[in-house]
Amino acid sequence: MAPEGERDELVTDDGVRLAATRYRPSAPSDSTIVLAGATAVSRRFYRRFGEHAAGAGFEVITLDYRGTGESRPASLRGYRMSFADWAEHDIPAAIAAADPGRPIRLVGHSYGGTALGLVPGIDRLGGVYAFGAGTGWTGWMTPVERRRARLGWAIGSLATLLLGYAPWGRIMGGEDLPAGAFRGWRRWTRFPEFIVGDPKEPHAAARYAAVRIPLTYATAVDDPWAPPASRDAMLANFPNAPRTAVDLHPSDIGAAQIGHMGYFRAGAEPLWDAALAALVSR
Repeated sequence: MAPEGERDELVTDDGVRLAATRYRPSAPSDSTIVLAGATAVSRRFYRRFGEHAAGAGFEVITLDYRGTGESRPASLRGYRMSFADWAEHDIPAAIAAADPGRPIRLVGHSYGGTALGLVPGIDRLGGVYAFGAGTGWTGWMTPVERRRARLGWAIGSLATLLLGYAPWGRIMGGEDLPAGAFRGWRRWTRFPEFIVGDPKEPHAAARYAAVRIPLTYATAVDDPWAPPASRDAMLANFPNAPRTAVDLHPSDIGAAQIGHMGYFRAGAEPLWDAALAALVSR
């Protein structure tokens, strides 16, 4: 039987309390994996991965970023935060919750790999394996997905103006988002290089260039939001890190599609095993 997760709570360096889940292996583990999830995706979505990795001998920590999931306040209207807060404060809180005497690795999904250059103290990690992490620029998408994404951005922007938050769950699915998270997401995905291309973020390029740990970015060829070209543009932001790009095909897991969310759905266990093997080989 797969190990079940235990509810936990993290406290960030700026005093925000975050809901988290800790998956403990049946035998003492010699390493911890922090699962940094995607934008507008609850940590509950990563339960299968947490149980699977714990069954393979890893401790796993998942979290809900501030303003989302069980870390959401009673009302998102007027809730103040920025899109960078998840990387600058929330992911570091999960890293700090791991045993400092053991190796710590990070598995990212979308935002969890995309915003990696903003995470302070990232060199403490032994390595990163990210799924579906790209710049989010619509120019990398297929024409059909580009139109869908742009429509979602337009509706989300209007709704955020009217409601004070983005009802993303009703627009595109997933979790609703604080206004600051939605607007930061929307702004940075206007640039082919993500935040590194934003003229209002002059220090971003240097922060990404400071990352020197091994990075593996795996992307499904049918990922509509982060196709391989988007992934490659993201990896280019890390010029001083050992980088590996992996193209995934639905046939790798005997599925009809992987898309942007299939990396962590039932049946994706071969992808998880490959990630775990790559991380421990470093």
